[in-house]
Parts: sequence; C-alpha cells; structure tokens
Amino acid sequence: MSEPRSAPTVGQVVLGKRLQDLRERAGLKREEAAKVLRVAAGTIRRMETAEVALKIPYVQLLLNAYGIGDEESRGFIELAEEANKPGWWQRFHDVLPGWFSMYVSLEGAASLIRSYEPHFVPGLLQTEEYARAIMLSGAVGQTDPEEIERHVALRMERQALLTQPGSPRLWVIMDETVFRRPVGSPAVMRGQIDRLLEGAQLPHVTLQVAEFASGHHPGTYGPFVLFRFAVPELPDMVYSEYLTGAVYLDARPEVASHLEVLDRMAAQAATAQRTKEILKGLRKEL
Repeated sequence: MSEPRSAPTVGQVVLGKRLQDLRERAGLKREEAAKVLRVAAGTIRRMETAEVALKIPYVQLLLNAYGIGDEESRGFIELAEEANKPGWWQRFHDVLPGWFSMYVSLEGAASLIRSYEPHFVPGLLQTEEYARAIMLSGAVGQTDPEEIERHVALRMERQALLTQPGSPRLWVIMDETVFRRPVGSPAVMRGQIDRLLEGAQLPHVTLQVAEFASGHHPGTYGPFVLFRFAVPELPDMVYSEYLTGAVYLDARPEVASHLEVLDRMAAQAATAQRTKEILKGLRKEL
C-alpha cells in the first residue's frame, strides 16, 4: 500500500490530478487501473486525490499501462520523487495540525493569496511578539511554553515566502476590529502596526482596512483565504478555519462566491493608500 502522509504536498496534488487525466485519456476506469497494480480501486483513487504519497513502482506500472513513452515517463517519475520529499514545515510536525499542513503547502505554491481577517493580523505579517501574545492568550489551544515557541518559530519561518524570488501577491482585507481589540501590550501593537506599514511598501503586498464607518460588508461570517496557482492542474481554492479544524473548498460555485465577496469588500474598504494613513493614525493612539 502507498505510504500515507498527514497532508499532501502541492506536488502530490498536481501529479495526482495528472495521473487521473492520463488514466481517463487512456480510456481506463479506476477498477481497470487497479488490476494493473493488483490493488483495490480505492488505492487508485487515493493516489489521484493525493491522500497517499506516490509510490514510484506503482506510478511506473500505471504510466506504462496508460501508454506513456519512456521520456515522458522518466520526467513524471522525477517529479514524483521530488513531490514525495517532505515539505520544510514537516519539521514542525510536533505542533502542526494535519489540517493546517495542507495550508502551508498551498501557501508556498500560490501565485496569489487573498484573505479576509476579522480578528488578527495575518500570520505572514505578524511580528514575533504579536504572534507570541496570540499564542499565550490560548488562541491555538496551547499553553505549554515550548510548544508556543515552536508555533511562533513556524509562523516566522513561513514569512520568508514574502521576501524570496517569485513571491506570491498578497492581498489582505483586515477588519478594524483587528486593531481595536489589542493583542499584548501597546508596545506589541505599535510594533505590529510598524510591521504592517513595512509590509505595505512591498510591491506585491496590498493591505486594506474595513473601517467601522463603512458599515456592514458581506464578509462578516468569518475569516477565509483564497489561493490561486500558476499551474493549471490546481484550481482556485478557499480555506476556511474553525475552532478545531478547517475546510478546503475547490468547487467552482463556492470559490466564485468567496471571490465575489472579496471583490465587494475590496471596493468598500479603505484603499491601500488610505489604509496606510489609518495605520499611522492608529499607531499614534497607542
């Protein structure tokens, strides 16, 4: 049986979808592909949906059965071997829930990340002190000092995404509540606002504040993140978190609804330039 993982890498998701496409183009049903491997049809489904790592001997047999030539097959195998390598975040497996591992993988592969945050500054833009204050408040359900520091270290390491070559575009709408409900001390909040002002200077980062004065907006149901990818095999995907887990949505109607909400909120919220002035004003109040 193929080796299970707590969460697939994006490479496994992409190659799983490619395997499914190759099978369908070859005119084979999952049951017929399963006979090639002498396994249950469910194993083929799990490979195609990235529920398990891609076992290379299985992949080789399937590619042969699908009529894939030697050169294309070698290229696919190389990609599969690379995709099966653990993501850097798996070093934090002791504190990283399986349902969030997928998020970190998607975050690192996205070309565009759009989000609405009604409660906290997004993790990619948090200072170490702000992140630690959130953890200490019990927001992640942990109070052990060592675990808290591991969570903070993971969050800080994720932020390298914004300064490396090929960084995704990050577009965040934050509710004014994020700043009116303090996290930590006034010094922590001042440092956090300074960090946001620095981030807003990056050409691929757009920040907007949804002010109280602008009234009700369609995103008040809760925080969510929309990912877009450069690879055609990966559709736009929405991440929505709840107290003990998260859901990942990729059905077109659901994603389209979230995208529409983001567009409407972006039109209603303060502009990026106005947001900078708001942040400066909020800092003076602290």
